[in-house]
Amino acid sequence: MSDISIISAVLVVVVAFLAGMEGILDQFQFHQPIVACTLIGLVTGNLTAGVVLGGTLQLVALGWANIGAAVAPDAALASVAAAIILIKGGDTSAQAISVAQALAIPLAVAGLFLTMIVRTISVGLVHGADAAAERGDFSALERYHLFALSLQGLRIAIPAAALLAIPADAVKAVLDLMPDWLQGGMAVGGGMVVAVGFAMVINMMATREVWPFFAIGFALAAVSQLTLIALGAIGVALAFIYLNLSKKGGNGGGSVGSGDPIGDILEDY
Repeated sequence: MSDISIISAVLVVVVAFLAGMEGILDQFQFHQPIVACTLIGLVTGNLTAGVVLGGTLQLVALGWANIGAAVAPDAALASVAAAIILIKGGDTSAQAISVAQALAIPLAVAGLFLTMIVRTISVGLVHGADAAAERGDFSALERYHLFALSLQGLRIAIPAAALLAIPADAVKAVLDLMPDWLQGGMAVGGGMVVAVGFAMVINMMATREVWPFFAIGFALAAVSQLTLIALGAIGVALAFIYLNLSKKGGNGGGSVGSGDPIGDILEDY
């Protein structure tokens, strides 16, 4: 395949910069895989591949969260780098997407090192901002904030630019060097990572009231005639049914319940 055009490369770097900043701001969610990969696929003319890769990585990222001093893997770097590698590799098949997905996990862990560097530099910026606040220099305070945010953006934009600078033929050659057993293993491992990420999400939200809906969804997913749109419509319908029942409240005995219809039923047993 040919290299990415200059305009597309610039747009990819812009997306990477925004993803890096959003890793801290969390306002527009550019760092989420489903957003970052989709945007990179859009600006490079590979929208379908970007959406599929972003969707699979999003299931993994749903289980990543900062807890106390433990920092979650870097979803922004994983999304941007995996999308660039997939597109420059020239193969957007299901197996290639699985390989890119598997590569995203070590990239996410490597992103923690860049995060540590930026946050270490930010310690000095915080002291400078404190000094500016004490003397009432709001312009300097604003500059410190903007500079710190720019460092977060460059944390993703610079690796993205470095990957874009590598010729597409070189990326494809490296990927082609992978034997079939390695590509197959990475594809299986990538699928397992998605399952583990989904399991982490279920573990966080699992309650007695949620399990019935999980069982219904698990059974409906086995029906091959149902598309994702149909499954989504069924999920929305179940959500509305649950909300309408919860507004009525009460239980079978006519007393006032908790507002949770399934919870009230379970409490009776």
